[in-house]
Amino acid sequence: MSNQSKFLIEPISRQAYAPYGDLIAADDALPFNYANFKTAKRFNFLANVVNLRPERARLNLCVFRCTPLEKLPLEIKLLERHEFSTQVFMPISSDARFLVIVSLGGSKPDLTTLKAFEVTNPCGISYKPGIWHYPMTALDNQVDFSCLVHEDGSSDDCEVSQFDFPVEITIGG
Repeated sequence: MSNQSKFLIEPISRQAYAPYGDLIAADDALPFNYANFKTAKRFNFLANVVNLRPERARLNLCVFRCTPLEKLPLEIKLLERHEFSTQVFMPISSDARFLVIVSLGGSKPDLTTLKAFEVTNPCGISYKPGIWHYPMTALDNQVDFSCLVHEDGSSDDCEVSQFDFPVEITIGG
């Protein structure tokens, strides 16, 4: 494991996460409209949901039930990407706390851009098309996520890249 890389988990913010996707959460610093007789604030267009295969792929609304991670540090040996679609994850469980591990890159992840973010409720995320990421990783409790992604059932829906050496993700300190 002498070639293993280590990355620290950091709290998520709109600015830090922007290269990888969008942070999806109500935020009074963002523009909003009142709705429901002014009993609600409506925050519009929080994520740009892109389908780069509109003639083939349709929007899939699905649910992922994620078992919590047993321990940190986490050793990862792969990343995946959805080259032709945004992917959105919104927790639908209370007390959701999860990791979002992302990397830029072309046909392979560029691990020099790898970031690990800690996300807590009430907040969801999107991955831009082509962003390399680790599967959703729940912390503490089982988390159910609603997910939006454009798919056609082909191998173009999801690509996986395996690493030669594991990458360690750990809490900073």
